[in-house]
Order: sequence, then C-alpha cells, then structure tokens
Amino acid sequence: MPRIRRRGLLLAASLLPALHRPAAAAGPEVLDLAVGAPPTSMDPHLYTLTPNSALAQHVFDNLVHRDAGGRLVPGLAESWRLVDSSTWEFALRQGVLFHNGAPFTAADVAYTIDHVPRVVNSPGSFAVFTKAIQEVEVVDPHRIRFRTAGIYPLLPADLSQIAIIWHGLGENNLTSDFNSGRAAIGTGPFRLLAYRHGDRVELERNDRYWGEAPAWARVNYRIIPNDGARVAALRAGDVAFIDAVPTADLVRLRAEPRVTLSETVSFRSIYLRADFRTETPLVSGPNGEPLARNPLLDLRVRQALSIAINRAAIAERTMSGAAIPSGQFMPPGAYGHVPDLPPPPHDPERARRLLAEAGYPQGFTITLIASHDRYVNDAQVAQSIGQMWTRIGVRTKVDVMPFATLVQRTTRLDNSMSLGGWANSNGEPSSGLRGLLGTRDMERGWGTVNRTSYSNPEFDAVLARAMGTADDEAREALMQEATRIAARDVAWIPLHIQKNVWAMRQGLAHTPRADEMTLAQDLRPAR
Repeated sequence: MPRIRRRGLLLAASLLPALHRPAAAAGPEVLDLAVGAPPTSMDPHLYTLTPNSALAQHVFDNLVHRDAGGRLVPGLAESWRLVDSSTWEFALRQGVLFHNGAPFTAADVAYTIDHVPRVVNSPGSFAVFTKAIQEVEVVDPHRIRFRTAGIYPLLPADLSQIAIIWHGLGENNLTSDFNSGRAAIGTGPFRLLAYRHGDRVELERNDRYWGEAPAWARVNYRIIPNDGARVAALRAGDVAFIDAVPTADLVRLRAEPRVTLSETVSFRSIYLRADFRTETPLVSGPNGEPLARNPLLDLRVRQALSIAINRAAIAERTMSGAAIPSGQFMPPGAYGHVPDLPPPPHDPERARRLLAEAGYPQGFTITLIASHDRYVNDAQVAQSIGQMWTRIGVRTKVDVMPFATLVQRTTRLDNSMSLGGWANSNGEPSSGLRGLLGTRDMERGWGTVNRTSYSNPEFDAVLARAMGTADDEAREALMQEATRIAARDVAWIPLHIQKNVWAMRQGLAHTPRADEMTLAQDLRPAR
C-alpha cells in the first residue's frame, strides 16, 4: 500500500431519429446509443475491463487523458514532470468541481491511489497501474508528487487508466455504493442518474464540467449484447448510434445512405490462453481417457495448436475483413510493435508432426471455452478454431457462454484453453505484458489477470528492465525483446487485432478511438 504524506492538507472521510430535437447552440437534448459489451459495474476501480472503463469515463475523470489515437494529453493534471529519477510531480487543474460541488484537489488523488488496491473482489485489479507508486506526497492543493522505487517512466501512462474519486467517500465505500449512485460522484462530463445492470445507464450533462461541454443534455446508454437486436434498434430508430457493428452487416450498412460508419484499427488483440499447470481439467486422451500430464506444457503442442490456426481465413471470412492477423499484442505502427514478429504461418502438416514428436500421434481431446457476447464474433472465432484443431487430430469441444460466466471460470482456473482479448488502452504493451504474462505477484502488481500460471524469469527480468528505462527508444526495444521471449514460449496464442466499427444515423459525426471505447462525448451533430 503506498504511504500517504500530507503537507498542510488533510484527507477527509427507416431510420431514427433517436434525437428528439435538431442541433441547437446548446446541443440536442437526448442521445440514445447502444453498446454490445455489458459493463459489470459503475465502480471505476472494480475491473480492468474496457466496457467498465468506457462507462466510467462519462462520470469520472483521470489525471491524464488519451486522445483518439492513444497519445497522452492533459486531463485533471495540466502538466507533469520528473523532479528527479524517482519522483514525478503533477500540476493539477484548478477550478474543477465534483458533481456534488466539492472542489477537486490533491487530497482526492491521494485518496484514489490508496483506494485502488483495497477494492474487494476485483476480478482484474487496477493495482497494476498503481503498484509502482511507493509514496504519495500532497505538496499543496494543486500539486502532488509520486515517488517510485527507481526510474519509472510509464507513470503518466499508468495514471491515464485511473479514475479519480472524491475523498469524502470515506473508508468503507463498496461497489454496490457506486452502482446505487451514492458513491458515483466524479468530475466527468456527465452525472449518473441511474444504473440498471445489464439494461441501461441514464446520464445527464454536467454543466459545470471543466472541459468541452458534451453535445447532449441526456444520454440513454443502452446495453444490447445481441448483434441482431442492436442493429435492429438502429434501424427502428430506437437508438441513434451503436458500437461493435456485426461483421455480417458491414457490406449492407456501407451501402445504406441513411447510415454512416466510423472505423479505425484498434489496440484490441484477440488471443487464446493455455493452462500451464501440471494438471488441467478439460484435456483428456483421444478417447476421453485421463492423461498423466498436461500436454499443453509441451512447447511443441502449443506450437502445433498455434500453426493449425488459419488466421488469414478467420480475419477474412469469420471477421469479414474487420481484423488484422497478428502474432503479438500491438498493431503495426504502434509503440512496442515488433516488426519482425509476423503472425505464425498456417501449417497443419507441421502441426501434426509436432504433435507426434511430443508423444501425441493420435492427438488428444480438449475443451475451448469462449464468450458469445464480449468480442466481435467471439463464438464464431472459437468455433472456427475448434474445427481447425480437430483437423490435426486435437478433438475440440467449444463451450461458449456469457462473458460474466467466462470470467468466473477463468478466475477460478476452471479451464484448459480459453479465448480472451486485451485492449492496450494506454497505447503501449507494458500493461498487457505485465498483467497477462508476468509471473503472478499481487504485491508487485504483476500477473493480475494471468490465469494460465505461465512464468518465465527471463521474460520478467527483461520486462522489469523496460519498466525502469527512461529512454523511450531503449524501453521500446526491451518491450519488443520481452514480446519475442513470450512468443518463443507460445505463452499465449495471438489471433488478430480487431478493427473498431460504429454505425450512426445520418447527421451525426463521431471520432473513432483506437482503444475501442464508446463515449457519448465523442459523438456530435455533423456540421
């Protein structure tokens, strides 16, 4: 837990329109939008899940923002600087008010940093973004310093992931308090009116917001996981804007004159994760008999499973071109992308040879679990992979389920192979490398969502060196080296990078985000 120092400051306990009026100087009144992936809570620190973070960005605010392309820009902090090799100072924006009228100060930042690792029952802790902080010093109401154990150049990027909450909430606020609205007091562009889990969130414009005023006085943030129902809601005029446009509808919607699409390559990588434990629950012999050892521990088996996958076919057919085949976390051109690490080639013949060399000439049986309501075409991607594995002799059962159920299964390690996704919303690969592939160490904040038991000291050491390297170019080279080590180990099986596609009625304009977040403040009447 970071030690909090206080200096002169105490911490206190036919289409649409779903727009009801045309644009005016103050903006239209109500925006109805629909998202496909359900957020699990209004608690901004409960779970490092993109739908949760996107929803939180309407009500809460961060010290550092990311623009649509993932670059750092000022947020509640106007600027930041290194005071010395282990001390960052952030100058905080003055005149900012919480929704309850309380002024935003350094006390709220210190309280937030202390609160993050205390969240109860977090399935994916935000502590991965605060663990580097050893000490917090409130210099004055609008200056705060963070001390780290050594050089830590990624702190501004990490803090772009942490929503600031009001210090007056006290010690005992629970996730249920955020969901009820009692604790959902932020400085963001909208106030929370109601959170109805799995159905909708109702928001109203915060007229005292310090930044650019959103165009909408009210937002109905609806949750429609079913792809067909979401598109139907757009066509029927029930909503004016949807995200996660189904790939099967892309061609038709592109030709629809009353619909506009908004697209960009994302930071969302889709992958498979294999169980590295000695015993694994959902693997058996080719005829269902028990195996003496988990075959997934053999590198040759993991290599075989990887090269049995035709990534190009999945991207072209299953994803209708809304994906880029990949062998790593980051898309081409992004910080940390490894240029000489292409997607593994599709080679089913070599995959069969590798299985035989590993002692499985007749293959084995495995269950692949996946969600059907989280990532674009997640169930279809899993089914395609199951068929490809079966062709090389790995008899595959695909078990699809709601994402909430999948999280419970993977959290309690009740799986052998699962489909997952990671959105590098901080614009570089360190959070994914640490959280997904780092050796699990909750005190250190590594391996927070490592649900495979993968552990490689060489990988950890290289990544730790990267995290302590101030020079951007040298740090990137080390992150690339860490990625190569994990790829050599087949620590995870990358599949593709998603493209983000939104659809809206004519007359609206949208700024597409690489981090795939759907934000009402990014939508406005077209000029």
